[in-house]
Amino acid sequence: MSPHDPELWAGFEEMTAEDVAGPVWDEPVPLNPRGQLPAFPVDALPDWLGAMTAGVAEETQTPIDLAGCLALAVIGTAAGGRLTVTVRGQWNEPVNLYTAVALPPGNRKSAVFGLMTKPLLAAEKALIELTAPQRAEAAASARIAKATAEKAEKLAANAEADKLADLTAQAISLSEAAERAVVPAEPQLVADDVTAESLTSLLAQQDGRISILSPEGEIFEIIAGRYSGVPNMGIFLKGHAGDMARVNRQARDAQYIENPAITMGLAVQPDVLDSIGQIKGADGRGLLARFLYSKPESLVGYRNLTPELLSPDTAGTYAQRLGHLALTLAGWTESAALTLTPEADAVLLAYQRVTESRLCKDGPLAPIVNWASKRDGAVARIAGLLHLATHPEDAWTRPIAAETMAAATRLGDYFTAHALDVFNAMKADPAQEAAHTVLTHLSETRTATFTKRDLFRAMPRSEFPAMGDLDPALNLLEEHGWVRQQPPPPRTTRGGRPPSPRYETHPRITPAA
Repeated sequence: MSPHDPELWAGFEEMTAEDVAGPVWDEPVPLNPRGQLPAFPVDALPDWLGAMTAGVAEETQTPIDLAGCLALAVIGTAAGGRLTVTVRGQWNEPVNLYTAVALPPGNRKSAVFGLMTKPLLAAEKALIELTAPQRAEAAASARIAKATAEKAEKLAANAEADKLADLTAQAISLSEAAERAVVPAEPQLVADDVTAESLTSLLAQQDGRISILSPEGEIFEIIAGRYSGVPNMGIFLKGHAGDMARVNRQARDAQYIENPAITMGLAVQPDVLDSIGQIKGADGRGLLARFLYSKPESLVGYRNLTPELLSPDTAGTYAQRLGHLALTLAGWTESAALTLTPEADAVLLAYQRVTESRLCKDGPLAPIVNWASKRDGAVARIAGLLHLATHPEDAWTRPIAAETMAAATRLGDYFTAHALDVFNAMKADPAQEAAHTVLTHLSETRTATFTKRDLFRAMPRSEFPAMGDLDPALNLLEEHGWVRQQPPPPRTTRGGRPPSPRYETHPRITPAA
């Protein structure tokens, strides 16, 4: 039984010393209880996208949150920054998102990513094949222009005095034309392990759009300065907001990316989310506030070993519609503005009023004010993605409906609950998380007594490399009344290693059957 399970606290007020056997225990103090986080509302997604999300989660036996958050990211990848949501004239939100799902190792994250991103990779391959003739023609033209310019320079260099001026002018003109010749890069929709510099170059090559979809959290190490030694988050900030970025290249003029659009769909280990709060400037500059976080419960240990397999029809429909979106919007060079129906605008306005009322000094969103200040914009972006998935053939010709906006607000509430938990963990004393881990183990195994040595053997080495690492957790649990150390037995004259400290646990951990 988890220490966050409501059943553990059932009857908390009524329990007295007479209800338990043995020495009298004081009531234990909760370890900053977080409560049950909501599950991803898959029914908020359009039918074909929701069916794929549910099917992938069932076949892989993973929390539906992982496939659900990735579903939003893949639609954002297909959109490629070519759509914005316009709210009341002056407020515009691009429809790219940053999502990060926290799950421990062994949760089949790569399998989920493979199923959800396969149509995007197929679309990318198709785009490469479709544009091959154009790129070949451009490359040939560039080579011819360069060769012609070089020939003209040689003629000018060896010209008679009366022809020098004309041949020089001609050589300069041809050289300028050769410099202007551009060979388009191979189309790329998805990147993975990229530095900030290479990401900026990719944006310049890919008409201002790229997506990072990865079952690992290495991108946070790159942002923190893995290669440069200092945090480098500028392009990640601009790529979310759509602010102009500049690329400087040797021997070439600077390139300007007018409206960069980066989409991110990441799956990371829980401790990565806790550590990114330590990246210098990540909170103050707004990087942390740009992510939509999800922290579902792992299903490891509770998985169905004979799950229902993903339906070929479901997978086929998903591949067809997502691939169609990606190929259609990849050809756009201008962005289109999605508008709201009056009813949809009313839904969003009501949501904004709730957000604003909760941002006050003592409001429930005050602890995450930086993140919550972007909540309404995130909901508008999600509404744009849901609208695009609902009408993949012609979403840009019709306004966003109230039903779609209402579904987006449900997802906004989901991400808000998870953000509160994630930011709370970032600021928590490390002993808190360690104590939660130990208490969860003791509750699930219904351990009445244990030695420190036996507990150490049962705990994961990744969290407790040495026996001494248990001390902060045990001290905190003892302070909160969940465990207490028993008096050591009398020492004998035979010497030898002293016995390992023995603890007993609160009767709540081992309730009577």
